[in-house]
Amino acid sequence: MAPRSTPTARQVRLGTELRKLRDAAGLKAREAAAFLNSTSAQMSQVEAGISGISPERVRRLAAHYGCPDEEFVEALATLAGERSRGWWDDYRGALPQVNLDVAEAEHHATFLREIVITYVPGLLQTPDYARAVFRYMRPELSDGELELRVEHRMGRRTVIEGAEPTPYETVVHEFALRVRVADRPTAVAQLRHILNEIERGHATVRVIPVDQDGFAGADASMMYMGGRVPKLDTGLLDAPTGTLFIDEEAHLDRLRKLFRTVQESSLGPLESRDFIHRLTKEL
Repeated sequence: MAPRSTPTARQVRLGTELRKLRDAAGLKAREAAAFLNSTSAQMSQVEAGISGISPERVRRLAAHYGCPDEEFVEALATLAGERSRGWWDDYRGALPQVNLDVAEAEHHATFLREIVITYVPGLLQTPDYARAVFRYMRPELSDGELELRVEHRMGRRTVIEGAEPTPYETVVHEFALRVRVADRPTAVAQLRHILNEIERGHATVRVIPVDQDGFAGADASMMYMGGRVPKLDTGLLDAPTGTLFIDEEAHLDRLRKLFRTVQESSLGPLESRDFIHRLTKEL
């Protein structure tokens, strides 16, 4: 397969998992390449996500590596066979690759769990709210570039609002719900939208009140996405250098524990719904 100029995060993940299997088998890249009648350079490209690999070759490699987890191998083969375009591909070349990678990862997730401290979660934002955030954080954007980002963010909502919605649970801090990124009408409309999403069953929302004792997770914001199998779960963290995709099991386990810890500091779903309803009246 022809090399890719910009592999997606999922393509990189496939290569990473194949490299982990090879390392676990104690084989060199040249040995794996020889098994497939390929070259070390081509194998390195596959493991970097730069070159594709067929589902059948994934199965052959996994068998050669002695991987006993058939469900995991089939999940990797499915990942290797992905060829269809998604709605996010319409933004290729117009938005940074990471924006497309996030939307694609959400689309393929079996469940979504998110912690947000400073802003309303992106999957629950209204156009006016998102527009205000982008305008404030990226003042250098032209009107056209700004609207592209807003449009893309609204497109991401299809993952929880579509015909087969992905289970989505978020823990959001009261601070994020109270901050007026624009004006009062925008803030009220945003809270009402969250209530509508809760009512429609599109989201499970838990709120951490500002007066909650024992909450020290001011930097706990993250997204956790379930994979086809647990070994393909993915974490997302915002860092000074950009969005980080997490795939190491030790780090994923830390994120799972973090979500449970933050969840314990939040109100239950019904209490949270009533809390947000009261906020709409206060605003």
